[in-house]
Amino acid sequence: MEHRFYIKTKKEQLQIQLWIGLIAISIILLTLVVSWFTGFYLLVILTIPIVISIIAPFFDVPSLKKRGELIYHSLLFISEKPKKGVIKIHGGTLFDYVFVIDKKMNGKQRRVFIIQQYLEGLLQLIEEYGTQQQENISIKGTSYIINEKTAGRLGFKITETNGTQKLILIFNFFNVLLTYSIAKGKIAFPNLAATKTFETTIAELVQRKHDINKINRALKNKLAD
Repeated sequence: MEHRFYIKTKKEQLQIQLWIGLIAISIILLTLVVSWFTGFYLLVILTIPIVISIIAPFFDVPSLKKRGELIYHSLLFISEKPKKGVIKIHGGTLFDYVFVIDKKMNGKQRRVFIIQQYLEGLLQLIEEYGTQQQENISIKGTSYIINEKTAGRLGFKITETNGTQKLILIFNFFNVLLTYSIAKGKIAFPNLAATKTFETTIAELVQRKHDINKINRALKNKLAD
């Protein structure tokens, strides 16, 4: 499976972004007109940030990837450049889910595929940073999909999610809603209260590499059935 956006030509990528931008502007203009005629200006005030939060990944992620600020370790596992000995990891964004998830997959298959891509990404991260000189690098990530038991098997520990991260999730609620719904294969509301921040080190991941690889192979076989 490939990332259907990145295999397109630069011209095709720009055309996709142009259409997304035009649709977003059209929605905002439409709500502006409705607000003008009805006097209900709260509608456009709410619509603008919602639309921006939804379309932002379709522009930000390719741009940050091009600049080397974001690194893909698998189709749905991304990391930021290491800063002060810390690597922040992210699951795929709405942008990635749109261009990666096979629409023919049912909800269960999608979840298996997403977790498998997380594990694939972890293994690639270990290969890249798991040297003797870099084993003390910390890995941090936030997720409302991975539960505590699964995280523990992978070598992650639960830490407190800071207020800033919680506010970002709330601001991006509709973005997260669409992403979660794609992951489920139906309209589904994420439980943001279940969001947890996970932390580990490259050294810990190196020790768990065999287990991660074993689970990854099992999930690959399940997807192949």
